[in-house]
Amino acid sequence: MTDPVSAWHRLADTCVLLDGFHALKHAVRFGAEVPVAVTADRRAALALADELAPDVRDTLAALLSEVPEPTYRSLVPRPHPTAVAALAVRPPRADNLEKLAHTPRTAPVVVLDNPRNLGNAGAVIRLAAGFGATGVVTTGTLDPWHPTVVRAGAGLHFATAVERLDVDELPAGPLFALDPEGDDIRGVKLPDDAVLAFGSERSGLSAELRARTDHLLSLPMRPQVSSYNLATSVAMTLYHWSATAAF
Repeated sequence: MTDPVSAWHRLADTCVLLDGFHALKHAVRFGAEVPVAVTADRRAALALADELAPDVRDTLAALLSEVPEPTYRSLVPRPHPTAVAALAVRPPRADNLEKLAHTPRTAPVVVLDNPRNLGNAGAVIRLAAGFGATGVVTTGTLDPWHPTVVRAGAGLHFATAVERLDVDELPAGPLFALDPEGDDIRGVKLPDDAVLAFGSERSGLSAELRARTDHLLSLPMRPQVSSYNLATSVAMTLYHWSATAAF
C-alpha cells in the first residue's frame, strides 16, 4: 500500500486540493479521480459520511487514510474543521471546453467578467452546480481552480465545467449581461443556451464584454441600495432562468 503522505508530496503540485469533508464528498459524487485522501480522525469522517453522504460512504472508506493530526496540519495551508483533505486530478481543459462548446445546451453558461474575489468565485461555482448550469467561465487573471476558490465551491468544480477564457473565446449563444441600466429581468425569458455575464465586484462589465453583449438586464432593487453581492446576483438570475424554463 502506498504511503499516503509520500503520495501527497508527490502529487500536491499537479492536483487540486479538496479542503474538508464536503469538498471530498462532492468531488467523489461527481466522478473526480482522487488518488489520495487523508484525515486526522477516520472514525469521525466516516460518521459524517454515514450521516450526510451514505451514497459515497463506501468509496470514502476506501479512500481515507488516517494520519497524525500534526501530519495532517502540515499538508494543508489552513486546517479544516472536519480534519479531512484530499487531492483530485483536475479535469482536462479540452474536456471542459468541449462541454462548454457543445450545442444545443440545456442550461446556461455563467461568465464572471474579470472577478476579483476568490471566495465569490467559489460561491458562484457552487450555485451553478446546484442549478445544473453548463459551466462557469472566468475572464481576467483570477484562477477559477485556485485552492481558495475550490474551498468556497465545496468541491463542486467537478459538477460543472469550470475554465478561464478570453472574452473572444466565450461559448456561442445569446449573451445576456447584468447591468443597472438594463431591462428588468422579470420581463425577459432566458433561453437554455444563454450566456449569462456578470461584471467584476469593483468595476462592473468590461468594455470588451459589453461590446459583445446582445441584451443588458437588470435585477429588481430598492432605490438607494447600490448593488448586490456577486453570488446573490448570479443566484437571482439562475433562479429566474429555472423558474421560467419550463414555460
